[in-house]
Amino acid sequence: MVNGTATLSEAISKNAPRPFWSSLRSMVFVYGAPTILVLVVRFLMASDYVGRDNDDVMRLVQVRDLLAGQSWFDLTQARLGLEGGTLMHWSRLIDLPIAALISVFRPFVGTVQAETLALGFWPISLAIPLLVAMGLAGRRAGGVVAMHFCLGLTTIFIVTTNRFLGGAIDHHNVQLMLVAAMAAMVVDRQYRASSYVIAGLAAALAIAIGAETTPFVAVVCAVVAFQWVWVGRQPSQATVAFGLSLAASLSLFFFVTVPPRLYLAATCDNLSIAFYSLALTGGGLLALAAATLSHRSTVVRCFALGACGLGVIVVALLVAPQCLGNPLAALDPLLREMWLDNVTEARSFAAVATGEPASIGAYYFTGAFAALLCAWRIWRRDRVDLNLILFALVFSSLMIALVQVRGMAFSNLLAIVPIALLLSDLRARSNGGTAGMGASLLYVGTLLISVPAVWAVARVLVDKGIGSVVAGETATSNGEACLTTASLTDLEGLPPSFIVGPSDIGATLLRRTQHRVLAAPYHRNAAGMLTELKIGLAPAEDAEAMLRQLGHPVLAFCAADVQARMIAARAPQGFYAELAAGRVPAFLSPLPVSAGSPIRLYALKP
Repeated sequence: MVNGTATLSEAISKNAPRPFWSSLRSMVFVYGAPTILVLVVRFLMASDYVGRDNDDVMRLVQVRDLLAGQSWFDLTQARLGLEGGTLMHWSRLIDLPIAALISVFRPFVGTVQAETLALGFWPISLAIPLLVAMGLAGRRAGGVVAMHFCLGLTTIFIVTTNRFLGGAIDHHNVQLMLVAAMAAMVVDRQYRASSYVIAGLAAALAIAIGAETTPFVAVVCAVVAFQWVWVGRQPSQATVAFGLSLAASLSLFFFVTVPPRLYLAATCDNLSIAFYSLALTGGGLLALAAATLSHRSTVVRCFALGACGLGVIVVALLVAPQCLGNPLAALDPLLREMWLDNVTEARSFAAVATGEPASIGAYYFTGAFAALLCAWRIWRRDRVDLNLILFALVFSSLMIALVQVRGMAFSNLLAIVPIALLLSDLRARSNGGTAGMGASLLYVGTLLISVPAVWAVARVLVDKGIGSVVAGETATSNGEACLTTASLTDLEGLPPSFIVGPSDIGATLLRRTQHRVLAAPYHRNAAGMLTELKIGLAPAEDAEAMLRQLGHPVLAFCAADVQARMIAARAPQGFYAELAAGRVPAFLSPLPVSAGSPIRLYALKP
């Protein structure tokens, strides 16, 4: 009877309804509803339905071209750069849902409103799967309380970053969602094959839509592989599932998005034979090893993993040795100096520390704090396997952020999981505030310093004082300083022309006009940007020759443009310096512009 009673009690316990607050599905709704509301309100208050980033604008241009009949396999931006256009490296997998939404809305509300609805709905809707992934990661790592901390901190992350605002249609929000999904799957300590199938799919999709996350995907692959070597038979099915899922999914994405003529073209900034061959080799060999050698000793599994790694290295050296380095290393030194080194998201830690030291906290503290937490728990022998995984994910993202600031969004997001574990412990120690003032202050203080937005506010306070925070001041972008309503009206009034002007306004001109533009801030447009730089730096007579080689362009000169000021300072006797000083060479004919427009327009005299 005792055994029967125990069995009956266990069955009743398993079938009993879960408390509302412990259900991930319910809590995603509880946290997600106010998050979506805040994002929608901010979108409705925005002055434009397209995000402030140039990449958001260029994405819309690419989607419009697709809807206008451009081939799915043709990513050429015909109106950008020198003759023949610029072959972009962005994936159609992001264009597809945006174009589909516009197509659904357009018959009912017209083109402009359809774009507005689609560009609002897409990034805001991605907040929900991000909350699901982070909540699941928290619950798997530390139970229900950690799940709540993950959901709460992720909510703060979403509403304080620009990645999920309406109009933010670049691929970074999808990448954040996929990184969170991979983390949630690999912290599954029950080694469910379904979790690792999803992890492999997310890894493949991350590679397919952008090369930025490739180093992180490599770390995830290493985590799965070393976990198999260390544990052995228990995660064998999960390891096989991951390897096969990665290889099969990336095969699908490769053949769906890469045109047959480029099957053998090895490029390092998008999905090509380079990344495809590495993932196919690595995923296939890892799955084969796990399927056949999981019952063997750790030493045998180590040798097997070494053989898999050697196979991947051989394929890399044979197919794309150039991709083992920085894909932007081949940029012209002038372009690096005058453009790339001044792009905020491409700056290194050293550049941030030198140029804007007040930003170090917002960019790096959370990731560094979380990595130290994981190391401390490993040293304490506290859930070593889990914290080794979290350390690998957070620390690798932090290292990427030290090389390029753009990686800080990923390290700040992934840091939420180990920080949630710490907050769970501190909450239990404070005992709801009854354990004393010291415990409560430690709990609240840890919560505050763990939020990157707190450091961002502190940075503004240091730079501008409390008045700027109270007034809600926002920075004006470089492009906005030149593209006022008056200047856009002037440019829109011109017949379709070839515009030579600052790269920072190129994407907006492609969106708002039918002009061709020489320069926009993309490394695939290096030739166009370099030509514009050389024109600005050259003496007037040489600039005239270069302009005439372009045909009959219209020169759009904006003295307020940061790069134009850099050019004028670097070459005080150069073409842009002359224009900035108000000295217009005789070969230029000024075109009429509106009063107050920061852009001056010039045509070449015959």
